[in-house]
Amino acid sequence: MIPPDHSPSLAETIDAELPQTQCRQCGFEGCRPYAEAIAGGTAAINRCPPGGLDGIARLAALLKVPALPLDPACGMETPPRLALINEQLCIGCTLCIQACPVDAIVGAPKRMHAVLLDHCTGCGLCVPPCPVDCVEMLALDALAEQGVTAAQARLRMDTGTARSQARERHRRHGWQQQRLRARNDARLARKAHDKLAATSDKDEGADRKRAAIQQALERARLRRAQAIKDKTD
Repeated sequence: MIPPDHSPSLAETIDAELPQTQCRQCGFEGCRPYAEAIAGGTAAINRCPPGGLDGIARLAALLKVPALPLDPACGMETPPRLALINEQLCIGCTLCIQACPVDAIVGAPKRMHAVLLDHCTGCGLCVPPCPVDCVEMLALDALAEQGVTAAQARLRMDTGTARSQARERHRRHGWQQQRLRARNDARLARKAHDKLAATSDKDEGADRKRAAIQQALERARLRRAQAIKDKTD
């Protein structure tokens, strides 16, 4: 690990070297949080299976620290993969859509879903939540051999470009999730205000109810403030 006395810009430099799969195998919620932990000296450079030994070597050279073997607790290095959905088995539950960190899956409830292969990072997060096991991870090379054009394009794409695009999609996904949470918080806040206004002093436990509602409103306010801060950071 490196000393925790580096500038915030170091996290951006480290993040640029990570594969942007957002797979969480490193133990963090995405590549950027992992990069921040490395920059802060709280995480080792060998926790990224998608980056593999080459990624560890790049981080070691960047940070001027010894290279390490891949931490087996985080998983094994595997060839690049993409997700495919079996059309015959898909029941349209939307759980894979919710799990995708880069919005690479499209579909509607009770309708067949499909993977946008040119957006998929191969994180595999869509596989565990599927209740009918209709999502399969296939090696990118094998898909290209089968003539899958998106896989062929991914193989030809510059690595830095692919990382940059995946990073931007993940960032937009995060903003969208924040907007949805803020919208839901606003709906709940309106409901709480209405309930607070309807609470009569004669109601049993009126003070306790008011206090609970005020606490809920304050939590919603803090979440909205944090969402705004995260977007501007």
